[in-house]
Amino acid sequence: MGPLAKPPGIGAEDMPAKAGESWLMRCMGRGKEQSRVGRDPSGQRHQRWLLRGHRGFLGLLSLGLLASGVVAPVAAAAAEPPAKAVGRPPAAWRFDLPPGFPAPRVPAANPISAEKVALGRALFFDRRLSGTGNFACASCHQPALAFTDGRARAVGATGQQHPRSAMSLANVAYNVTLTWAHPGLVALEDQALVPMMNQAPIELGIRGHEQEVLARLAAVPGYRRRFAAAFPSEPDMPSMRAITRALASFERTLISGTSPYDRYVYRDQRDALSEAAVRGKDLFFSPRLGCSGCHAGFTFSGPVQWAGSRDRPPVFHNTGLYNLRDAGGRRGAYPADNPGLIAHTGRIKDMGKFRAPTLRNIAVTAPYMHDGSVATLGAVIDHYARGGRARSKRTSKRLHRFVLSAGQKQDLIAFLESLTDEAFLHDPRFADPWPGAAQAHIVAQAAGQSR
Repeated sequence: MGPLAKPPGIGAEDMPAKAGESWLMRCMGRGKEQSRVGRDPSGQRHQRWLLRGHRGFLGLLSLGLLASGVVAPVAAAAAEPPAKAVGRPPAAWRFDLPPGFPAPRVPAANPISAEKVALGRALFFDRRLSGTGNFACASCHQPALAFTDGRARAVGATGQQHPRSAMSLANVAYNVTLTWAHPGLVALEDQALVPMMNQAPIELGIRGHEQEVLARLAAVPGYRRRFAAAFPSEPDMPSMRAITRALASFERTLISGTSPYDRYVYRDQRDALSEAAVRGKDLFFSPRLGCSGCHAGFTFSGPVQWAGSRDRPPVFHNTGLYNLRDAGGRRGAYPADNPGLIAHTGRIKDMGKFRAPTLRNIAVTAPYMHDGSVATLGAVIDHYARGGRARSKRTSKRLHRFVLSAGQKQDLIAFLESLTDEAFLHDPRFADPWPGAAQAHIVAQAAGQSR
């Protein structure tokens, strides 16, 4: 069977790779819940939902993190002498991409390298990278939970509860925007500064403790050498700027693309999905439910971009979670501490709008929604079946009521569970590189310093 022809209305830049008709038709489904099928001028079949909600369907990476060498911390280590800038360039990085997935964008100001990825991984799990000395990026972004934390609302280094839940970092390299509702936060390097320096709420709590944190890291055997290897032309390592660039490099490698769904679609493994999951897939992509209108593309989230793709505008949605009265008595408001996009734009029409999170690994990232207010996948489906639990005039017009039988609901859950990528969740390349005893010592040392 020949390759899928470019559908009318979609430019070449929107299609990162040719896709065989066989997997596409299985992906979309052929049952009575499937979308309408048309023919383009060349005679090749295509699905019209692809034109509407899945522009540029393919993309992602699978990566190969440097498996070697994170130097274990020593309990009472003397500070290393300052590392001199070295002339040896960092090792080039090559993304190991799953079938049909494009390379993510990498900014020219922060070219990726094996040394940066390894350093970023060490920093990501290092609790010394916090104002208290006992909290890490991984405290809120745990690999086994698809880099979430299992909480309704995240808790920072000082115990302060956040207004929102920790978002999954799976496939974060492809996001057009970052965090739940910030239209201007588009670079991982910039985003890394938010948890580091934020004070409302406090996350890593580094603001005001910058020099203390840098000194703490500089005292760890091997860190100066690793910073110098990752940033050979820059003296005075470590630095906050280098830390954010290393973290961003590691996060770009967090690619999830080997779930049963991926094996079914991209690797032609017809037995990868159960019969229930296949039926659920057909429901998910059907116009009757419209799930893929918001959770679109290979990330099952909002708009994406990759190396060589065109820029895409961000998209945010009000999913009818709240219908409160604002200070002026008007209905349709969200809680004051968590109003959504309006906090950045000031436009009333942006009240309650948030970015659609990825549905990849969704079965392990409960509770759901931006504030963790929905406990289970079944409850999420019930929310959308009602067209939103608290509809208002600000609720997205994409939301509409639908009816599912008990069996269809279980089929849809089976499909969502098929997006769980066990290899990603337990990939040793994404695991904590610090020995358990070393992390325990870090916590104990921080507790002693705080007394």
